[in-house]
Amino acid sequence: MPRFGPIKRRELVQCLRQLGFHGPFTGGKHQFMAKGSLRVRIRNPHREDIGQNLLRQILREAGIEISEWEEL
Repeated sequence: MPRFGPIKRRELVQCLRQLGFHGPFTGGKHQFMAKGSLRVRIRNPHREDIGQNLLRQILREAGIEISEWEEL
């Protein structure tokens, strides 16, 4: 459903929940979401959109392919 590009933080969290992640939890400088032993940092606590480059980094950290992301 979401195309690969700028996304609101709230939408990112909802999509990660659909993929089985729990959270976000507070930890250190950034919040994170967890799926089993995997933790993904959710950067950008400001209320701006998360850009394409940052989204790519988050998806890579979560082990999610762009094609899988766009199929949600």
